[in-house]
Amino acid sequence: MSTGTGLSNHAFAMPRLGGHDQTSKNNTTCQFQMPLHYPRYQKRDYQTMPEWKLDCLLKQYGLPVIGDVNQKRKFAMGAFLWPSQYE
Repeated sequence: MSTGTGLSNHAFAMPRLGGHDQTSKNNTTCQFQMPLHYPRYQKRDYQTMPEWKLDCLLKQYGLPVIGDVNQKRKFAMGAFLWPSQYE
C-alpha cells in the first residue's frame, strides 16, 4: 500500500510497547524514536561542545556519528541550525 510519500512504511515503524526493537526479516532494526524537543543550541554551543555530547545528540536524532570532532560539529550545525545562524 502506498502512502504517497515515496517511503516504505517500515522506515517509520515505531517500537512496540515495552521498548523492544522490532526486527525485520533481514535482521535489521526498524525503530524510529522522535525526540521530544528540537535542540536549542547556538553556533557557539556546538563549537565548544565536547565530543561525547555531540555523539549523544546525534544518536538521539538517529544521525550518523562518524568522523572526527570537527566533522561532527560541522554536521550538527548543518543539521540543527538555520542558515542564518550557521554563518
